Amino acid sequence: MIVEPRLVEYLNSLETELPEHLRKLEEYAITHEVPIIRKEAQSFLRFLVELKQPKRILEVGTAIGFSASLLCEYMPQDCRLTTIEKVPMRIVEAEKNLAALKRSADVTFLTGDAEEVLKELCEKGEQFDFVFMDAAKGQYMSFLKSILPMLPPGAILVTDNVLQEGSIIESKYSITRRDRTIHVRMREYLYELKHNDLLTTSIVAVGDGMALSVKRREV
Repeated sequence: MIVEPRLVEYLNSLETELPEHLRKLEEYAITHEVPIIRKEAQSFLRFLVELKQPKRILEVGTAIGFSASLLCEYMPQDCRLTTIEKVPMRIVEAEKNLAALKRSADVTFLTGDAEEVLKELCEKGEQFDFVFMDAAKGQYMSFLKSILPMLPPGAILVTDNVLQEGSIIESKYSITRRDRTIHVRMREYLYELKHNDLLTTSIVAVGDGMALSVKRREV
């Protein structure tokens, strides 16, 4: 927890109830221990979608389809969503949940390794004005290489879980050996977001940390 737990509980208590289908999906994820975005991150993501009013959304990391369903609930009527997942056991559940959406016709579900799928989308010249990245944390830097060319000026990139429960501030030597690679790569990714000339980035302590990046307009 990167923010005082009682404060998070209070802020979450102010939130309105999710639509029934999203609430049931959230309950399923909690029961089956499927990682999904936290309630405060849900609120932030919804706010950004309402603010940006995107036409094309790309999600990297579908899991069981909770975030995609949330995005579909609040994205504009003329918006289309593309989402990517590679884990077989997640794909089956995601396909079922996405097919049940009222706006299932506006969703393109791509399966396979995200790095390869992103490369293919980039080579096709696809463009997205809103990207939500919540996949393999150690691969964020690799994903960014293909995502950047697909962002037109003014597009938003939202990256989840960037503060790693607060451990991002620790020395890599204090991190368990099995988590060191992700720790080092996430630090590299955050440095890149803050120093890339194509992006303006703010890192906020929402949920497990979210990075909000905007593609700069050409001068």
